[in-house]
Amino acid sequence: MKPLGIQGAWTEEKKLFRDDRGSFHEWFRNDALHTATGREMDVRQANCAVSRKGVLRGIHFTESPPGQAKYVTCLRGAVVGAVVDIRVGSQTFGQWRTAELDDTNCAALYVSEGLGFGFMTVSDEATVIYLSSATYDPKREHGLDPLDPELGIQWPAGITPVVSDRDASAPSLARAGELGLLPVHSD
Repeated sequence: MKPLGIQGAWTEEKKLFRDDRGSFHEWFRNDALHTATGREMDVRQANCAVSRKGVLRGIHFTESPPGQAKYVTCLRGAVVGAVVDIRVGSQTFGQWRTAELDDTNCAALYVSEGLGFGFMTVSDEATVIYLSSATYDPKREHGLDPLDPELGIQWPAGITPVVSDRDASAPSLARAGELGLLPVHSD
């Protein structure tokens, strides 16, 4: 696993075993995650999202504590995942990093509690799955405007974003801070 440039986010490249039958790879190993990051993933929920080209999901986060860690991969197609440091007091607050996830590299992305995450589909269709450390609770779930110009995430050029009403009406990072929605780094 390699640090993504924001404390609490890592990418993991997978070793693929290919033969005339197809391919095989280990998608997730808690012991490997712990060895690389010092963290363990107590899986409470698994999710699957199928999206067409241009669909932009997120930036989503859960109130911290307890927060919600995610371990994400793309089974079919290709997406660009974005991790945003939304932890007030963090040295990288307001910064973001992206990672390409697709069915060729089979890479995974670990996003720890207190960080925001979203992705854009860049292939005609994509299937993204992720493990979560907490179950979905709509009272604790929040989002940021993924197209917030002050945040300035550089989504892939030449693709018109398709955003849900919920995500389109989400506050900017600055407004979420004013509303007291953002996690605190020390938590």
